[in-house]
Amino acid sequence: MRPAEGTCQVVLGAQWGDEGKGKIVDVLAERADVVARYQGGANAGHTVVVDGEEFVLHQVPSGILHPGKQCLLGNGVVLDPEAFFGELDMLEARGVDTAGRVWISNRAHLLLPYHKALDKAAEGNRGQAAIGTTGRGIGPAYEDKIARIGIRVADVLDPDRLRERVDANVEIKQGWLERLGSDERLDSQQVFDLIMRFRDQLVERATDVSQRVARDLAAGHWVLLEGAQGSQLDIDHGTYPFVTSSSTTAGGAATGIGLGPKYIDQILGVVKAYTTRVGNGPLPTEVESPMQEVLREAGDEYGATTGRARRCGWFDAVVVRYAARVNSLTELAVTKLDVLDGFDSIPLCTGYHVADIDGGGELAEFPANLALLDRCDPVYEEHPGWRTPTGEARTWSDLPAQARQYLERIEALVGVPITYVSVGQARKQVLKR
Repeated sequence: MRPAEGTCQVVLGAQWGDEGKGKIVDVLAERADVVARYQGGANAGHTVVVDGEEFVLHQVPSGILHPGKQCLLGNGVVLDPEAFFGELDMLEARGVDTAGRVWISNRAHLLLPYHKALDKAAEGNRGQAAIGTTGRGIGPAYEDKIARIGIRVADVLDPDRLRERVDANVEIKQGWLERLGSDERLDSQQVFDLIMRFRDQLVERATDVSQRVARDLAAGHWVLLEGAQGSQLDIDHGTYPFVTSSSTTAGGAATGIGLGPKYIDQILGVVKAYTTRVGNGPLPTEVESPMQEVLREAGDEYGATTGRARRCGWFDAVVVRYAARVNSLTELAVTKLDVLDGFDSIPLCTGYHVADIDGGGELAEFPANLALLDRCDPVYEEHPGWRTPTGEARTWSDLPAQARQYLERIEALVGVPITYVSVGQARKQVLKR
């Protein structure tokens, strides 16, 4: 029997990230009680526009822009204390009250300067095999977690033991940097002093997020679990090795907060009306120039964290169908439909064709083998464009008939109903079906 009375909803990206999850969470948070981030670090950037004012959030959950909402960072997050508290200061300076509203799991791991140094050195050493990381230290922080040498928020309570851990880690990391050919010198005292500078603030905001969320659900509250990146960047289910270092899928939501799967009621996958990704790795429906630049400029496709230009392609139903399966998606939110307003014809990928497999044929499922994926040619069907601005639409029936048909075809191919459609940056431009 389910031990909770409230509602637990996961919101995650069903492509390669940058789908507009922050905007969707912001809209849902108006009715929710709690928003909890379950994985990732400061490499994520969620852009939310409130009354024409843009906020880019890297670690603080998107619910912070609604007064009174509780915001939690789960144990699956790697926390950069300097960036995190700088973000809180930024929000306060812009009139957002964060006092008593933002809490950190005492089991979350800290991301420290040596993680960033290692990230940059390792990426620079990969040459043409570079993954395309943000250089924010995310991968090395998760490596420490798995290697059981990471430093958690709870560890700052014991400064003597903390100092021993820092000294040992710095010695290890210095050796790794030297083997990578880096001339950067780490200073154990500086790392320790950095942690101690934020110690009181960390202790003040530390909590047992798992217990807190369980109590909220038992009290009948609505809890949103917010993911970063997207399903194709999941460490297990993404386009490995061109992935992030955490579990971005719905399974990661359960472990990253500390909830059993039976607590989760709804799993909302967020997708763009087309496809993008940042960094290296496969993107089967990527378009060539000049259409690449047309899509990028129409959608303002530049990374919120790094400013890097995103690679753009048409909607890939194979990718989203795969995401629907590995996440058990119950619904979809489609963002940036308005970006397609100016196109006469819109290709939609329904499958992949591989000429050199036995007999040739079409793949309906996303392959794990990247060498095979590189040989896949997208199978497209053409949909008529609507050539009509959609930014003023507020209901499903307000959308042009061709836009509705395009969305309905996505539903049919993916097998998941579309419940939200975004036609602009403002809150009022997210319509509920």
